[in-house]
Amino acid sequence: MNTELILKKAADDNKNLLANPHGILNTAREFEQLLMLYESGIKQLTTKFEILADEFESKHKRNPISTITSRIKDPVSIAEKLQRKGLKVTLDNMVTNLYDIAGIRVTCPFISDVYYVMQMLLQQDDVDLIQLKDYIKHPKKNGYRSLHVIVKVAVYFSDQRRDIPVEIQIRTIAMDFWASLEHQLHYKKDYDMPANVSEELRSCADVIASTDARMQELAKNIPGFIDFSAADADAFDASLYSAHNLQIRS
Repeated sequence: MNTELILKKAADDNKNLLANPHGILNTAREFEQLLMLYESGIKQLTTKFEILADEFESKHKRNPISTITSRIKDPVSIAEKLQRKGLKVTLDNMVTNLYDIAGIRVTCPFISDVYYVMQMLLQQDDVDLIQLKDYIKHPKKNGYRSLHVIVKVAVYFSDQRRDIPVEIQIRTIAMDFWASLEHQLHYKKDYDMPANVSEELRSCADVIASTDARMQELAKNIPGFIDFSAADADAFDASLYSAHNLQIRS
């Protein structure tokens, strides 16, 4: 990512704004308010996940959620993504064309927990599914596995309701382990990963996926264990895509 070039292009997109001090101030305030909206969406969904985890633990004496983390894209990343889409860096384009400014990552002990958490969230009336990408059943070429869900969640303010888009990544602890280390290997590198390293990464991902599957089988020995990783998850997928007229996207 060439930060200097990104900022230069963003400045070119806003020449008229930069020439007007009042315009700069107003845009800064609008941007701050937008970030507050995205933070509110994260808070709303985080609370929902925490309640679902508490309910599940109360019923089944274990927690289907290991960790919940969140982030807001930084301004440079927002500008870079807009430019990658061939769009000018404006607040309107940011709101209209980007759905991953707010992000939540949920890690779960078992594969079935991933689908269970997704199902329980999407059944709520104030959460609307925008897009689902299942990289668990359909891994990326580099071996990456995770369930990516973009939703709009209703947030109620003093005078209005706003539907806030949030990207949610749900994965097992093992998947998160691989993804975190793979990110470190690629972090801020401006060169292509050597073929042998990429192949080794894919091999590690396959080993971790196999271990995940074995742990899933062991989990079936837990009394009352709910398995959403196989037939139940497939049936849920079919009804979900039918109801929302969606397809799996890769």
